[in-house]
Amino acid sequence: MTLEIAFLNVEFNVIRIASNWIFMLGLAYYLLTNLQWYSYKISRVLFKHHKWRWHIFYFIVPITLMLLLGDYFYFYLYLVYLPFLIYWAKNLDKPLVFTNRVERFLFVYIAFILFGEVLYYRSDSEGVHNYLYLPSIILAVIISNLMESILLNRYAKVAKEKIESLQDLTIIAVTGSFGKTSLKNFLAQILSDKFQVYATPRSVNTFIGVVNDINNNLPTFCDIYIVEAGARGEGDILEITNLVSPHYGIIGKIGSAHIEYFKDVYTIQKTKYELAQSSRLKTLYTHSDNEIPEGVQATFFPEEVRNIHATLDGTLFELKINGQFYPFKTSILGAFNAHNISAAITLAYKLGISIERIQKEVEKLMPVPHRLNKLEVNQKILIDDSFNGNIEGMLEAIRLTSLYCNGRRIIVTPGLVESCEEDNVRLAEAIDSVFQIVIITGELNSEILTKHITKAQKILLKEKRAMESILKASTHAGDIILFANDAPSYI
Repeated sequence: MTLEIAFLNVEFNVIRIASNWIFMLGLAYYLLTNLQWYSYKISRVLFKHHKWRWHIFYFIVPITLMLLLGDYFYFYLYLVYLPFLIYWAKNLDKPLVFTNRVERFLFVYIAFILFGEVLYYRSDSEGVHNYLYLPSIILAVIISNLMESILLNRYAKVAKEKIESLQDLTIIAVTGSFGKTSLKNFLAQILSDKFQVYATPRSVNTFIGVVNDINNNLPTFCDIYIVEAGARGEGDILEITNLVSPHYGIIGKIGSAHIEYFKDVYTIQKTKYELAQSSRLKTLYTHSDNEIPEGVQATFFPEEVRNIHATLDGTLFELKINGQFYPFKTSILGAFNAHNISAAITLAYKLGISIERIQKEVEKLMPVPHRLNKLEVNQKILIDDSFNGNIEGMLEAIRLTSLYCNGRRIIVTPGLVESCEEDNVRLAEAIDSVFQIVIITGELNSEILTKHITKAQKILLKEKRAMESILKASTHAGDIILFANDAPSYI
């Protein structure tokens, strides 16, 4: 009987240890997912997260119950925590990607858990086991961040050396509050008529992203490297500037995008003009609506744009270059893109491409994915503007959609993210004047939008997986559907 009891105790201890490991890995999965969303910044996960209740339900409450419930905790683990965590993970539109950084974190984390096990078996106390697990996650975050900082410094040094070795390479940095990716792509397409051009892919615009891009992707034989520079705080642009030391800089329009990180437009402006600190800067172009801080040398673009005619078929405009107006035609949608394209034209002309060749390249410009892309699907017109999250761009998308008169106008949007309430009110009022059906995705701005949209039919969509069925039930052939911004599920 004694042997049987001992065997049962051993068996239960094995189950308990295995359960603790499962729980700790569940916590790690939740933490890593959130860190990946917020560029591995703990402060952003803690203070900028839009769904803090997730932290309570998937992190704080489970840890508290683990410490308080003893062995009863395992009922909660298997009946409540794990089923809900799995459901949560399966329904994310941005699930955890197992990058090298994630794998390094898990290696450190598991090492600390094993160390906790060793301490437990060397102690005589039966009540300390769970307490020895919990410091593992804190220590793993600290050590992992230290490791990543050391690795990043090393990789950044390698990237800097590679840039300095390419002495004939011309580097152009593009920043702004919005439109950076579009401007970068327009510039790359126009310059490719004469030069070998490489640009940072997709929306890669962080210091870490640029370092990786230089080390892994930047070819040694190209003439021009176009770098997109993004920011969530002061010093972010300066880091990229010091890394690549651009010869030319373009600052698109500065506005209130991401203002919850910067607090005010002045700080946004100060951060964008960090491009001016490049040690080999020849010319810094800035949007004509921007202010130029004292002590900064910059040239406004465009010199002058007139006769902008933007419809659902494309955009026409005239641009003044050296005192003379030249016509340009493009299939790119949006009046604001006349200004983005004009920046690309201005720099292309500066680099020696003739006006005639630039006109031909502008006419051939391809739209950037998910930025005012016009598609026809199942006898419906779709305007995919899901990567546009600024007030001016969204208002222009709404204006373009208002030109459609052959069917109903439908918008799918979460509103503006990382913006102010006033802009969301402006957006709601514009939506209400144009659309017959409004599908509001997510909870972030649902109250504001619902309050200020009074004429249109409103559909609140909390879960994106229901999007397809809602659209099938709500739309008909001949309708136009605008997808305006697409905030991820954690927002």
